[in-house]
Amino acid sequence: MKSLFTYLLFLTITIGYSQKNFHGKAVYQSKTSVDMNQWGNRELSEQQKKRIMDRMKNMLEKTYTLHFNRTSSLYEEEEKLEAPGGGRGGFRFGGFSSGIQYKNTQDKQFLEEREFFGKKFLIKDASEMPKWEMTGEQKQIGNYLCYKATMLKKTDEFDWQNMRRRGRGRGRRNQDKDNKKQDSTKVRKVTEDIEMPKEVLVTAWYTPQIPVSNGPGEYWGLPGLILEINSGRTTILCTEVTLNPKEKKEIEPLTKGDEVTRDEYNAIVKKKMEEMREMWRGRRRGGRR
Repeated sequence: MKSLFTYLLFLTITIGYSQKNFHGKAVYQSKTSVDMNQWGNRELSEQQKKRIMDRMKNMLEKTYTLHFNRTSSLYEEEEKLEAPGGGRGGFRFGGFSSGIQYKNTQDKQFLEEREFFGKKFLIKDASEMPKWEMTGEQKQIGNYLCYKATMLKKTDEFDWQNMRRRGRGRGRRNQDKDNKKQDSTKVRKVTEDIEMPKEVLVTAWYTPQIPVSNGPGEYWGLPGLILEINSGRTTILCTEVTLNPKEKKEIEPLTKGDEVTRDEYNAIVKKKMEEMREMWRGRRRGGRR
């Protein structure tokens, strides 16, 4: 009798997810930690560090919504009102922050809308199947039994969440010693002062109870919805799942913006950063006269 009940339950779930109009919604909380000392701020007081972290909160803590069906999804950030005082002295990374992301796991298509210095871009990538390794470990996330998978992921040139900076002054010598221990072939130089690892270890927790090969942002390719991601200093955790909600969002490929590849977009951002750096240096030289 028990085996019959299990079979009927499995059959019900399978039929439910294979329906043409199946739709789901998942809410994710993303949090990135920052070591203020790593960025040459050892001489700042704890109060000063806290003030900086408060200004950076909107960049480091975000809420996203994933609308998904059997094969495609839309992933977008929840808009927040800027905290008082965040406009002046705040931290803005418009060129690095993700825009609305669309992916089709069947066609292996990835699209992302971004705005950089007032211009809209449509980044188009061919999404390769991620090379996950199953570990067999499991844990409970909410009402769902999840399984662990890991992979080494190549970092994007402007993945600010994994960027690190060599210290200045007294902290420089200590960081130089640490850097000598690292394999230089495993590090990518972003600017004169900033670098990042070429690869990061990503840990995912997915649930076969929601049998769709999808997840937050660029992550997918597992036999179940990904409910948690740990990558470098960033954790993305699903806090709410709704299956077949009454109000369904249309999931269609993105179309707005000048179409570019990821490499072309990165080149545009890098050129603009170099222009701004030269402009800033020119102003500093002019101010010393």
